[in-house]
Amino acid sequence: MILAFDTYYYEDKARTVALQFENWQDLEESRVFDETLSGISEYVSGEFYKRELPCILSLLKQIDLTHCETIIIDGFVILDDEGKLGLGGYLYEALSSKIPVIGVAKNNFSQINRHKKAILRGESKKPLYITVMGMDLELAADKIKDMNGDYRFPNILKRVDAIGRDNIV
Repeated sequence: MILAFDTYYYEDKARTVALQFENWQDLEESRVFDETLSGISEYVSGEFYKRELPCILSLLKQIDLTHCETIIIDGFVILDDEGKLGLGGYLYEALSSKIPVIGVAKNNFSQINRHKKAILRGESKKPLYITVMGMDLELAADKIKDMNGDYRFPNILKRVDAIGRDNIV
């Protein structure tokens, strides 16, 4: 199984959604997990992971990770070429470095060059930026590039975004 996560913030709440799918080319998910937490602190520049990581780890308690092949997050795994951890890196470490974590970011982060791969999907001229821990960067980029969908963003990743935003009040 593969899991794709995203978290959405409103008021002092955070809704975290994970889509489970079985194969990289799947058209849709096989399961949806979601959880809303209250009392979420404000964003602190440079410490995004402190806000989102607890949300992801809380939702992961609902999921049997025995057969989890990979986790995909919206954002960066590594923040610079010296290996400074981003959200995905902290998640990888929290999972005892047992499950690869791929970060898919819509916007470039200029402090990283070597450990980031820009990919183009569909007809888009605007790349997605891939970072990873626990898997070869080229392999991770190829897996995201080959995911189902004709456009820049893979269908499953669009769905995790849409599902999470759907019930925000």
